[in-house]
Amino acid sequence: MSARRPSLAFNLILLFALSAAAVLFALGVVIVHTVEHHFAKQDRELLAGKLALTRHIVEKATHDPVDLSLVSELNSALTGHHGLVVHVLGPGQEPIFQNESLDFPPALLEGTPPREATPVLLWQSFDGLPWRGIAASVWGGIDGKTPYTVLIATDTSHHQAFMTEFRITLFAFVAAASLLMAVLGGFVVRRGLGPLRTISQQAAEITAHRLHMRLPVESVPKELADLAGTLNLMLSRLEESFQRLSDFSSDLAHELRTPVSNLLTQTQVTLSRARAVEEYREILGSNIEEFERLSKMIADMLFLAKADNQQIVPHREQVDLAGEVADLLEFYAVLAEEKSVALTAHGAATVTGDRLMLRRAISNLLSNALRHTPAQGRVGVEVEPRPDGSVRLSVTNSGDMIAAEHLPRLFDRFYRVDGSRHRSSEGAGLGLAITRSIIAAHGGTIEASSSATETVFAITLPMLLPLLLAHPSASRTTGNTTPH
Repeated sequence: MSARRPSLAFNLILLFALSAAAVLFALGVVIVHTVEHHFAKQDRELLAGKLALTRHIVEKATHDPVDLSLVSELNSALTGHHGLVVHVLGPGQEPIFQNESLDFPPALLEGTPPREATPVLLWQSFDGLPWRGIAASVWGGIDGKTPYTVLIATDTSHHQAFMTEFRITLFAFVAAASLLMAVLGGFVVRRGLGPLRTISQQAAEITAHRLHMRLPVESVPKELADLAGTLNLMLSRLEESFQRLSDFSSDLAHELRTPVSNLLTQTQVTLSRARAVEEYREILGSNIEEFERLSKMIADMLFLAKADNQQIVPHREQVDLAGEVADLLEFYAVLAEEKSVALTAHGAATVTGDRLMLRRAISNLLSNALRHTPAQGRVGVEVEPRPDGSVRLSVTNSGDMIAAEHLPRLFDRFYRVDGSRHRSSEGAGLGLAITRSIIAAHGGTIEASSSATETVFAITLPMLLPLLLAHPSASRTTGNTTPH
C-alpha cells in the first residue's frame, strides 16, 4: 500500500514556514555580522587612538628612555582603561613600559615599519582570553633617533560574551518567529483554500441524478474560475453522454425485448399442443428470421463498440467510388422500381480505403434514402473531387423536411425522427451510426442537411487514408454490404 501523499495545505504551510525561516535566518546572519563588524571597528578605533597617544608621549620625550618620568606619564595616560595592555620596547626589544603582562604573538612583532602600524591582529592568549592588538615603530629619545616599538592590545572577551548571548537570543527568536509564521501561514492557507473546499463540496453533491448542477463560477476567486469553468464543461459533456447512454440502454432493451418476446410467445404457443411436422417447420422458419435479426443487431453493436475503442482499422486499397455506387444502385433497383423511385448517379473519384467498409456506408445511406422517399420521388448520388484533395459523396432524396433539431442526432444509435415508428420493419436504427463510425475510421466526416423538398447526406473523404488511423492493438473489421 503506497504512503498517503501530503495535502496541498500542508505543502503550502511547510513552504511558507521554510521560506520565513530562511529569510529570518539570513536576516539574523546579517545582523550578527553587522554587530561583529561594529565591535571590530570600535576596537580598531580604540587601538588607533591609544597608539597615537602612546606615540605622542614617546616622541616628545627628551630624556633617557629608562627615565621613570616616561613610565609615569604613560601610566597617567592609560589610567581607567580596563582590558587595555600597552607595552613599549626599547632599541634592543627590552621592555621599557608594561601596564599589564601579556604575551604578544611573534607575528605582531615582525616587520613593524617606521611610523606605520601593522594590521590589527586577533589572537587568543595562553589563559584563553581573546585579544585584538596592533604594533608600530616610534622614534624618540634625546636625539629623536632612538627606535621604540609600541604594542597595544585590548581584551575582546566582553564582546564575544555579548555576541554569544546575542546569537542565542536572536536565533531563538528566529525559531519562535518561524513557528509563529507556520501557525499564521496555516491559518492564511486554510482560509485561502476555502473556495477550493467549497468547490469540492459542491462537486461531491453532483451525482448521476444531479448532473444538471453546475459550479458557481461567479462566486469563486479569479484563480479558480478557470477550474470551475472547466469542471462545468466536463459536467455538460458527462450529462450529455449520460443521457445518450441512458437513451441508448433504454432503446437497446426495447429492441431486444420485442424479438425475444416474439420468440418466447411463439414457442410457448407452439408447445401448448401437439402439431404437425409442417407446422413446426414453419414456426422454426419464423424463429430463424427473429434470430437473424438479433444476430444482425448484435453484430452491429459489436462493430460500434470496436469503433468507440478505435479498433476499426480500414484496409488500404484503391476504391472506385463510381463503380461501387453503380453496383449498389443495381442492387436497389428492384426496391426502387417497386416504390416508383428514380435512381441517378453522377461523378467519379478514387480514394484509398477499405472497399467493403465504404460500400457498407454508402449502402446504408441509399437504404435510408429509399426508405424515406415517397412514391414517384428520386434518389441521387453525386461523387465530386474537391480542390483540397478530398472527395465529397452526397446522397440526396426527395421527401419531407427533417426539423433542424433532429439533424445533429440522426447519427445516434437507435435514434428515429418519428418516435411512433419505433418498432417497424425499418431496422434497428443503427445504420447511420455505423456509417459515421466507418467514415470517421477513414479520417472523413459526414453531415446531414434538409430543406422543404429534399434531404442530403454528404460524406467527405480524403483521397489517401491517413496512416495515423492504424492502431497497433486493433483488429481489422469489415462490414457486409446489405442495408441497415
